[in-house]
Amino acid sequence: MRKNAVARNLITLVSIVILNIAFGFSQVQHDINIMRHQAVPMKDGINLYADVYLPRDAGKYPTIVVRTPYGVQRDGMHETMIKFAQQGYAVVLQDVRGRYESEGKWEPFRDEADDGYETIEWAATQPFSNGKVGTQGGSYLGHNQWAAASKKPPHLVAAFPGVASTNIYANWISMGGAFRLSFNYGWGVVRMPYKIMLPQYWHSENYTTENLKYENILMHLPLMDGDLQSGNEKIQHYRDWLKHESYDDYWKSISDEERFDQVIVPTHTYGGWFDIFLQGTVNGYVGMRNHGGTAAARSGARMIIGPWGHGASKSFGGIEFGDHAFIDMFDRQLEFYDYHLKGIKNGVGTEKPVKIFYMGVNQWQGENDWPIPGTKSTNMYLSGDGAANSVRGNGKLSFDKPAMEKSDQYRYDPLAPVPTTGGNNCCGTPTPAGPQDQRPLETREDVLVYSSDFLTDSITIAGQVVMKLFASTDGPDTDWMIKLVDVYPDGYAMPVSEGILRAKFREGLDQIKLLTPNQVYEYDITMTPTANVFLPGHRIRVDITSSNFPQFDRNPNTGAPLGSDAKTRVAEQTIFHGAMKASNIILPVVPSPGRR
Repeated sequence: MRKNAVARNLITLVSIVILNIAFGFSQVQHDINIMRHQAVPMKDGINLYADVYLPRDAGKYPTIVVRTPYGVQRDGMHETMIKFAQQGYAVVLQDVRGRYESEGKWEPFRDEADDGYETIEWAATQPFSNGKVGTQGGSYLGHNQWAAASKKPPHLVAAFPGVASTNIYANWISMGGAFRLSFNYGWGVVRMPYKIMLPQYWHSENYTTENLKYENILMHLPLMDGDLQSGNEKIQHYRDWLKHESYDDYWKSISDEERFDQVIVPTHTYGGWFDIFLQGTVNGYVGMRNHGGTAAARSGARMIIGPWGHGASKSFGGIEFGDHAFIDMFDRQLEFYDYHLKGIKNGVGTEKPVKIFYMGVNQWQGENDWPIPGTKSTNMYLSGDGAANSVRGNGKLSFDKPAMEKSDQYRYDPLAPVPTTGGNNCCGTPTPAGPQDQRPLETREDVLVYSSDFLTDSITIAGQVVMKLFASTDGPDTDWMIKLVDVYPDGYAMPVSEGILRAKFREGLDQIKLLTPNQVYEYDITMTPTANVFLPGHRIRVDITSSNFPQFDRNPNTGAPLGSDAKTRVAEQTIFHGAMKASNIILPVVPSPGRR
């Protein structure tokens, strides 16, 4: 806790003067005050506590509400709130229920809609507020904004949810029904247990430096008691996530995507092509553009996606995208709030609603919508002579559909999974995210590799990538992991899109249907959106395997409920291509940037 017991019982007014040079912001308009530890009463009697940042000059100001589970003094948060206050905003920065100074029980996701609604309305009626409220924050803080906005707070005017999930089950906890193990464990158990974990919770005669290594903890089976491996304590929300392995009412009740039509204010999403919550960024924009509850909400939807991970940067995953790749999201948020909360005509209302970064040519482009109007879905087909195992094999990828049916086989052993290397991940997981070179994985016999010829012309894609896969396995369940790769002339294999499907969810994430062993099924595997220009001299590649560990849990191939099985079995996998079983990847082809 950052305040001692005496300080928590006081309401203090801390007056500070910030020099322009201190934060590198040259147009400071106000000196500010900070009111610490302000009680925000909830209707159930719980008090949530907030720090309030105010321009020093007396008056009523448009107000920004930020609700965090990470502590209001988290690095960067304090400085950003100061900057907003310096620009003429009142800011309410609050610890969510059960975290740090706020009362109540911490249960991720479950209380954010109601608590957010009440906090927004409390803020709007305070002496410092002019009654116009916007919300701010990324990641979990972005989800908080979606949840509260769906309750239609009367004083909410605009929201800016960044790098945020919009469906906690489908684009946070899982992807294609596969459990995001390293993130869920690292976030839900290690970083965010019920109480703020203190060192004594790690003391046990059973724990050594070796068995506390993250990679060893994640190898533990069954997953259901994995929480005991690091903290020697049951974490109920983690166990609930495992218990509710399909998209059931437990998840639907907190899904923002079920309630886009209840959001009646303009929203602005942003994210990165390699962010773990990229699908939420896109779904938030598309959901509001098509289903927002008012005309203003629909027309006011905005989205920015850069070549980033879980936040804006100039380079990521070892790739330098250029200084221009970075966008100062504080400046962008300020433009958005100035337009909606202050009525400043700064161009936000007339600009193109989508701004995306095209990798390959490293260029920004404004777009009229998403999906980009005129997108042409283009099929590239798998082919080969039955030995596509590894980059040494004969797997091919082309625009021509093979006339003859053939197949490739590999063995998937959950005890020797393909290691996570790059991709859409984040936040302290043990392997780096982003456009990491895939060549080390492509030497494995349990990775099928299908490569195109060297390109003579550029091919530009922007949108959702989908894999249509014809495949069989010899057991009741397994996983299919797909990567779309841009192969550079020097061989560097840069992943630009990925997708996974747990086979028993082939008919929908809310339906569990085990497989008939050795039966061929047609799978539609939704992959991450992307924007990339495959340049002349490059090749387009598809990698197929059945694991990506520890980003996703290992499917034991037994068909047992998630997290319950300590045993695994080796699966014999067959991928079909050609004729009536023409496995293919569907690319969203668009004109090159600058040509529209």
